[in-house]
Amino acid sequence: MSSPSSDPLSALVALPGVADSVDAVRKAVDRVYGHRVMRRRSHEVASEAALRGARGSAALAGADWALEEVRRRTDFGAEGEPRTVGAALRLTSEAGQLLSIWRQSPLRVLARLHLVAAGDAAQGQLASGADPVGRPRLAGESVDEPLVELPLPDADEVAGRLDGLTRLLLAGTEAPALVGAAVVHGELLALRPFGSHNGLIARAAERVVLVGSGLDPKSICPAEVGYAELGRAGYVGALEGYVSGAPDGVAAWIAHCGRAVELGVRESTAVCEALQRGAA
Repeated sequence: MSSPSSDPLSALVALPGVADSVDAVRKAVDRVYGHRVMRRRSHEVASEAALRGARGSAALAGADWALEEVRRRTDFGAEGEPRTVGAALRLTSEAGQLLSIWRQSPLRVLARLHLVAAGDAAQGQLASGADPVGRPRLAGESVDEPLVELPLPDADEVAGRLDGLTRLLLAGTEAPALVGAAVVHGELLALRPFGSHNGLIARAAERVVLVGSGLDPKSICPAEVGYAELGRAGYVGALEGYVSGAPDGVAAWIAHCGRAVELGVRESTAVCEALQRGAA
């Protein structure tokens, strides 16, 4: 078994309440995977979870649209909220296709997610240099992330911490999936390594970890739904605890992520029930 020094993520399980959060999430995920609808209609549940997850992630990024509006719309090219919703939809779709690359190079996946979030605008931005898509920001480059108002680490700190996070992930861990996913999510929000779309990317990266870890292999437990339900104030408050580095703050962030997954499970359980009744 790894020692705490070689597997620092596992050490986080000893923080107050973390083991309880891990256990609650595991039991909730097992219940929805055991639903009879999942035997034959898991693809439908996954598709609906992706849509609802994207809606939740976009809501946290300031585009709080009704689910039916997200379902109905086809034009996401306009600036502002439509572009945010479109980016969330693309990221949710892309996340499940990047698992093999994530295991080899998390940074490549993050760069890819930024390109995907930028969408059609990426080519023009690459040509003009207006928004350096597909790479972490350099010294002097600005960040557009209005939800998170915490102090912004400088480019050197971002590079160092991204490198450290990558080494941690590639080294492997015996920590539960929830812990690893929460740390990836929290680090990316704390660092805001890209010029734009950092919140959307952080939540998509968390999805990659939850799916790739085997906790949610079919991607039917949209934590983004839970984050939106828990509210932006609660989300930012929990993040502040993580950024503080205090044991209680980190534990509270992991617990917040756990509650979000549980609420995502509840959402997908409702979808299963609707499919079973023939109402969806």
